[in-house]
Amino acid sequence: MMRSQFQNLKNYLRPYWSDLAIGTIALLLANVLGTYIPWLIRAAVDDLGKVQGFEFQELMRYVWLIIGLSSLMWAIRMLSRVLIFGIGRKVEYSLKQQIFEHLLKLPPSYFANKSAGETISVVTSDVENIRRLMGFALLSIINSVFVYALTMPAMIAIDPMLTLLSVSVYPIMLVIVQSFSGQLRDEQLQVQEELSQVSTLLQEDLNGMALIKTYAQEQNERRAFEKLNGQLLDANLRMARSRNILFPLLGGIASISFLVLIWFGGEKLANPAITNFKIGDLLTLIIYVERLIFPTAILGFVMVTYQRGIVSVGRIQEILDMAPAIVDDVNAIAIDKSQVLGKIEARNLTFAYPDTQEPSLNQVSFTIYPSETVAILGTVGSGKSTLANALMRLVQVSQDQIFVDGVDITKMQIQDLRQIISFVPQDSFLFSATMRDNIRYGKPQAYEHEVENFASKAKIEQEILNFPRQYDTLVGERGITLSGGQRQRTALARALLVDTPILILDDALSSVDNQTAVSILNNLPENKTVLFITHNLYAASTCDRIILMDAGKVIQVGTHAELLDESKLYQKLWNQHKLEDAIK
Repeated sequence: MMRSQFQNLKNYLRPYWSDLAIGTIALLLANVLGTYIPWLIRAAVDDLGKVQGFEFQELMRYVWLIIGLSSLMWAIRMLSRVLIFGIGRKVEYSLKQQIFEHLLKLPPSYFANKSAGETISVVTSDVENIRRLMGFALLSIINSVFVYALTMPAMIAIDPMLTLLSVSVYPIMLVIVQSFSGQLRDEQLQVQEELSQVSTLLQEDLNGMALIKTYAQEQNERRAFEKLNGQLLDANLRMARSRNILFPLLGGIASISFLVLIWFGGEKLANPAITNFKIGDLLTLIIYVERLIFPTAILGFVMVTYQRGIVSVGRIQEILDMAPAIVDDVNAIAIDKSQVLGKIEARNLTFAYPDTQEPSLNQVSFTIYPSETVAILGTVGSGKSTLANALMRLVQVSQDQIFVDGVDITKMQIQDLRQIISFVPQDSFLFSATMRDNIRYGKPQAYEHEVENFASKAKIEQEILNFPRQYDTLVGERGITLSGGQRQRTALARALLVDTPILILDDALSSVDNQTAVSILNNLPENKTVLFITHNLYAASTCDRIILMDAGKVIQVGTHAELLDESKLYQKLWNQHKLEDAIK
């Protein structure tokens, strides 16, 4: 598991190897200078100790040389930071783009089984963790390697024994970091999971605020949020407690190195004739030890960042590894929208959802001719909506079962198929945008007269004109400011505007009255094949034909008059409709 996560990290880095290489070289040069400057300080101090023969001009030469080298080191180090931190930002951008594009390929069933809050948490929080890992952590690791590789030999060259004594505490630091790593990883995973739950509840409550107020459930929702928020606080406090124990402990242990140098170095300075140890040597060792403390102590932060990153890699890959259920056939053909007539055929169409005993569609066969308006009727669970999803390939269907103009839809490019069919579901989704932008969503460059024309055909224009800002009226998130019927007719106007040869209305007029539904159907373009899935028998009776379904099967096909004469189920539904109409 860890190996696969590490391989994923390598894949994230692969497009940016050149930036990493240049940044690493710059970091190496900066550390070479950082190691050489204390050596110059050592020489200056030792020369300063020679009272006779040491001139102020000689001292200034050291000062200007050190200032120049320090400035050069600063510039090179800034270059390395810009390049390597930039990798983190580029990986963040690339991952967000990759995740979003992959989400667009996943079937609706994925989003039905996955909370939006959890997905948003992955795209934001988890990708942010990867950015820190690819930026801060990567820079720190490379810098630590160079610091140790260059500083340790320099220290040993001055005094091997003092060097070993001063760094003898560092293995203890590494052991402590290692002992905390598993705990920090588990605590970080818990934080991410709690954050996802808070995000999910927050999004659901914001979308369902009207329902919360309708049922006066503010207090219950407040308690639910307080509980989840408290769990997130507890998880963060547990992780913070571990970090607040680890980091000061590392810093305290690292400081012991100074005490060791001062103790044993002071003894050597007291006997210069025996040890040949000078004050410049001690000062340089102290500077070198200080150079080692930060990279060593930063290992704690790097470890936390690494553990966060590894957890986040797993959550990100869980999405990216989810293969789209519906993809283009290797030999998929392109379809010219302008040449499509709109003939639809189903030949023994059978489909079953996963983990279900009975098929939702069972040997369904019918033919709908170009420019024909056909109603699809049936009781709840008869397979009507599944049929609509199958025609759009929102669910996977087998080959040689559904055809448009004689072409198997599984052999078409999915993009082309969905450009020849407009689909309006019952629960019509609207964006938090203006009425105009919602109507022209499928054709963003549509002219104003086109928007108004199809709003009129959908019988929504007059209501739009009554709004204070008319077509510039914001509809609120998911169209919350509109009634159900207004949302449905706005969605219908959006579907009509893209002007496809086939239109599927999946109970998309359920929230409008009978007369309006019939008026809308009668005003649809004559060259359009329309599948009107509905429970509205009054509107269905005006269609060219009716397909009657029950338990996933086509029971009968005919006109309203034919079904009244021949179908007991249709007679029952029609009589029930008349009774309900009379009661109203």
